[in-house]
Amino acid sequence: MKNLGQMMKQVQEMQEKMQSMQAQMEDLTVEGSSGAGMIMVSLNGKGVVREVKIDPSIVDPKDIGLLEDLIAAAVNDARSKVDDKVAEKMQEVSGGITLPPGFNLPF
Repeated sequence: MKNLGQMMKQVQEMQEKMQSMQAQMEDLTVEGSSGAGMIMVSLNGKGVVREVKIDPSIVDPKDIGLLEDLIAAAVNDARSKVDDKVAEKMQEVSGGITLPPGFNLPF
């Protein structure tokens, strides 16, 4: 029975660490870019867009498609960086324990 009590304590500690990590992710800012830095997108650690910066020289009303593609690429770049940071934090919280496939915490 001692082992069960220890295990429950560890689970509770991990839950507390997860809650702390989730709060940290909201404060995290990650930037992604495309077009040699002409498009910059900032996301928080939960993937919410905080800011978009567009170099005015790239804005061509006749080629909106290019601008749209560059914005999408910058968002995807930032999102990839957020995913890397979340995975890094998860390793810290879980103490290196590999979570099962499809077990996507914190969201």
